[in-house]
Amino acid sequence: MTTFDKREEAFEKKFALDEEETFKAIARRNRLMGLWVAEKLGKSGAAADAYAKEVVAAEFEEGGDKAVLRKLMGDLSARGVAVGEADIVQRMAELLVIAIAQVKAGT
Repeated sequence: MTTFDKREEAFEKKFALDEEETFKAIARRNRLMGLWVAEKLGKSGAAADAYAKEVVAAEFEEGGDKAVLRKLMGDLSARGVAVGEADIVQRMAELLVIAIAQVKAGT
């Protein structure tokens, strides 16, 4: 194996690790969002954890941040909880920073 091949393989491994970290961070962010919204919906304990899992699953079922946002907005609206879309998007951004740090720290 040449030096170039080794270098290429190292870049591929790093890319795969970065993608895995991103995936984990987004899933963690969605879980944290679920817990945040669960609190606003008056859920706690096992009910809050179950709701957070639903939020994580929403991304996989429908795909992407828009699906998560749609679920959160729909659930809040159905319960008459007034939280604006901009507030949710801002909180998602804040929690993504926290989630990335947690994933990198291995917690």
